[in-house]
Amino acid sequence: METIRIRRAQPGDEAALAHIHSQSWQRAFAAILTPEELARHTDAAGIRAMYQAVLSRPELHILLGSAEGGPCCLAAWAPCREGGPQAAELICIHCLPDRWRLGYGSRMMAQTLSEMREGGFATVELWVFEANARARRFYEALGFAPTGDRKADYSAPELRYARAL
Repeated sequence: METIRIRRAQPGDEAALAHIHSQSWQRAFAAILTPEELARHTDAAGIRAMYQAVLSRPELHILLGSAEGGPCCLAAWAPCREGGPQAAELICIHCLPDRWRLGYGSRMMAQTLSEMREGGFATVELWVFEANARARRFYEALGFAPTGDRKADYSAPELRYARAL
């Protein structure tokens, strides 16, 4: 694996973040979400605007990973929206599809979990599409387990996963 450099995303990174986000969503969720919903969540201009807005939120931590060839992965986390004060939430982790299964996601996750621990959090939670077997295997290999909670904010059900930090 190439060396990956991970840093905090900053204003000016919106286009790179949007590219990684949309490419990952298009490949990972094409068979999970309806075509209409997938199109709404992979619109480049809309995603760039979303990242522009969230990069100014101090409670949201966005990491950007780059290797030879430029930016290739991202992770976002914050204090858990639904958990207690000791819980962090992994909001997303995305890699360009040509970097899947090469260790980039694992490196991003290790950095993200380390930041959460340094921030004083004791647990981490995340939501994953029930039908996303690839992501579920990734999370389970890293010690996450389903909590039994479900929601349906998208056209496909999601499961909550959690683990201790």
